[in-house]
Amino acid sequence: MKSIKYGIAILAAFATLSSCNENDFLKEEPKDFYSPENSMETSAHFQSSLNYLYNRVRYQQWELDPDTRFAFHYATDFAFNATDYYKAAKLNDYKNVMVPTFSVPANVWKQVYIVISNANVILSRLPNATAVPEEEAKVIRGEALFFRGFSYRMLANLFGGVPLILEEVSTPRRDYVRASREEVYEQIRKDLEEAITLLPDIDAVKDGKISKQVARHLLSEIYICQNKYDEAIQTATAVINYPAMALMTNRFGSRANEEGDVYWDLFRLNNQNRSSGNKESLWVLQYDYLNAGSKTAYNMPWAIIPYYQNIQITAKDEAGVDVKTTAFMGVTDAKGGRGIGWIQPTDYFFNTLWSKGSDQDIRNSTYNITRDLQIDNPASPAFGQWMVKDGYYKQVDSIRQWFPLITKFSRIGNFPEELYQVDATGNPLITPFGEHLLINSANSNYKDEYMFRLAETYLLRAEAYIKKGDLANAAADINTIRARANANPIEPSEVNIDFLLDERMRELYGEELRMLTLCRMGKLAERNRKYNPKTGLTIEDYHNLWPIPYSEIERNVYATIEQNPGY
Repeated sequence: MKSIKYGIAILAAFATLSSCNENDFLKEEPKDFYSPENSMETSAHFQSSLNYLYNRVRYQQWELDPDTRFAFHYATDFAFNATDYYKAAKLNDYKNVMVPTFSVPANVWKQVYIVISNANVILSRLPNATAVPEEEAKVIRGEALFFRGFSYRMLANLFGGVPLILEEVSTPRRDYVRASREEVYEQIRKDLEEAITLLPDIDAVKDGKISKQVARHLLSEIYICQNKYDEAIQTATAVINYPAMALMTNRFGSRANEEGDVYWDLFRLNNQNRSSGNKESLWVLQYDYLNAGSKTAYNMPWAIIPYYQNIQITAKDEAGVDVKTTAFMGVTDAKGGRGIGWIQPTDYFFNTLWSKGSDQDIRNSTYNITRDLQIDNPASPAFGQWMVKDGYYKQVDSIRQWFPLITKFSRIGNFPEELYQVDATGNPLITPFGEHLLINSANSNYKDEYMFRLAETYLLRAEAYIKKGDLANAAADINTIRARANANPIEPSEVNIDFLLDERMRELYGEELRMLTLCRMGKLAERNRKYNPKTGLTIEDYHNLWPIPYSEIERNVYATIEQNPGY
């Protein structure tokens, strides 16, 4: 009995002592799952967080709804929305659609701030991560700073001044105010300048990773935004002159032995990354076919290739009787897969833009912009004839079904075999002209895509030279790009910002986020009015900046986020 009493007394004493530290006793210390306290401790943790930032940028470009991601291209001097052409809608009716409640600016705002928020988490927690080696911590910080600067650059170019958030947000806030556009560019400058001191050179990083040269490329644009033209020239020059960087001027890569040209080579499968010998690439968004971690390809081919597979034409048979058939057997690999004509480039792009040196400019060659197709349906009396040369295009809807075919986004003639149509024995179905018939879901790029190329660095330096008044050096940089394209050189007297914008379109069509460029320069409204038959009808000068999303203004109840003028 006495031993039982002693045991009860000991247990009571233990309970009393424990109750004095109840909070510590009840505090959870997770050992086998991630929590906010233990998920940012090791290099692997931070690398996973950085991978998320890369993925979110790819998501913005490849996975957002078509109205949002394609607005960077189709509502500009480059292209219009062909699906809403006859009764203008979406950004073909700019004035009535680009309003504060429109989903596109709201989606962009949200997705870009997601990247900023997560970059801030990395930057806030990295100093306390003692398990991360110092050299690795420098690179992690450099990448996070780059992504924050890259994201604020998108916001500043599109919206002007926006709220600057530079710390991890741990509690809900509804008291944001706008910094000025100049203040945002200044913060980007600080982020990128520091990132350059921390990041490795491009020949020391894996394909797709951010490097010192990528940060310098972007910083040169920011210096232009700040009217720091000498700094922009110096920074772009550091990229151009780096020994591992060079324009690709000779045939190269996976299909160099086929008919084509070096511009065509730049966009063939497996040719985008530096590991393929491509010294021109700066930042390449990565895609691995059938990799669950990279499951979504960029379906620009679906949007920008015409709806050719449904074209019907009438031709006379041998007896002189009109026979109506489809022109093509179906979707094929040589035509870039399935297109629906969602985006159609403007007549200015297809024709006027190439008026100087058009016969020689390889960027306008038949390999890169296919302007005629051979009718491949054996059931048609027109079999073997040509849509344009033989006049059949006149029978066809020129808005969605028929316009020149841009090849740079598609794996032309090189689609994954899983997308081939096959016969009952499993053999691929092939047209009489040797093209593989594809299943209808073959509508994406299925390859890596550029975010930045060295060619753009030359054009950024040319822009800085123009703004500085040094037209001779601006012409020299533009002519470097034109020489690779076998286009006629230009004289300094021909150089101005509009010519530069034309050259950017010739070199970077569909690659650059054209909306960002035109809004940054304040040229969106002017160029749309001049060159876009739909968007230009209703666009106003105030549209050079996008509206601040009304949802952001409405929920910010403890401070005021001012709307941009005109909205």
